[in-house]
Amino acid sequence: MHRRHVTINDLAKKLGLSPSTVSRALRNHPDISKETKQRVLAMATKTDYQPNLIAQSLQNRRSNNIGVVVPEIRNTFFSTVISGIEEVAYEAGYTIMVCQSADTVAREVLNIRALAANRVAGMLVSISQETTSYDHLELVVRQGIPLVLFDRVAEDLKVSRVIVDDYKGAYEAVQHLVERGRKRIAHIGGTRSMYVSRARREGYEAALRDNGLQVSDDYILYAGYHEEDGRRAAERLMSLPEPPDAIFTINDPVAIGAFVYLDEVGVKIPDDVALVGFSNNPNTALVRPKLTTVNQPAFEIGRRAAELLLKNLTSESAPATETIVLPTTLVVREST
Repeated sequence: MHRRHVTINDLAKKLGLSPSTVSRALRNHPDISKETKQRVLAMATKTDYQPNLIAQSLQNRRSNNIGVVVPEIRNTFFSTVISGIEEVAYEAGYTIMVCQSADTVAREVLNIRALAANRVAGMLVSISQETTSYDHLELVVRQGIPLVLFDRVAEDLKVSRVIVDDYKGAYEAVQHLVERGRKRIAHIGGTRSMYVSRARREGYEAALRDNGLQVSDDYILYAGYHEEDGRRAAERLMSLPEPPDAIFTINDPVAIGAFVYLDEVGVKIPDDVALVGFSNNPNTALVRPKLTTVNQPAFEIGRRAAELLLKNLTSESAPATETIVLPTTLVVREST
């Protein structure tokens, strides 16, 4: 004889609790006491309760999944952010679905659409280097799906975000180069449209001006965010009639690309050219000489972004948007 599935209503009657309390206890909701959770879980085990996740998803129009979109997973910074996100999500009873845009807007849009179609509870997104229009993200917000941006964010979108103090991090990096006696300090940026690129360029320029050094367009290149971008940009900078004696880059992959080119053509680091990255990826300590960089607390970025999203998910009303700005620290090594 077929056995009828035990429902949340059945558990609620047996325990003398409301169905909503039982449901929240099963999802480890923080508002439910530890004792109540233990009672509910014990009864669920005793009665062989099996949650119907598909039915829950259809009823709630949302699953217990959180969608995460990053430009690339192989970048240590983003993989560490994902670890921070996963820790917080797991503790709250959510799983994460990770997509990578490969730094293209087309794949970013496809990822966002796929996650929305899968009724994710919310999304955490770091936008691609090609993203200049935010229609696909605005649609997510209009659909009532909580959205938090991190690291690479859109300034014009009214959502919560987690960033680092990009301006100050860049300023301190360039100040350090000035104190090392460098006069011709170049900057390899990412893309003109990206907030993170603008903030780091502004910090770079401010440090030059505050030290009485000229800001020269010849020494500022927008290249991208990858190793090959750094290599190409370094080649252009070193072909100038008066090459730079220091280079500050948008991130560590770009710095590593520049590093490889300089090494191949016999430019001595730091004797001829000092080099500073941004992120503190582990491979910056593996190259020789070791790379000076600006540390971004990647794991903490992931944690805080996930916490902001969960705050959205558990709020009875639409919470106000928040911007969390985390500090950076300069990690001085042999390349300067």
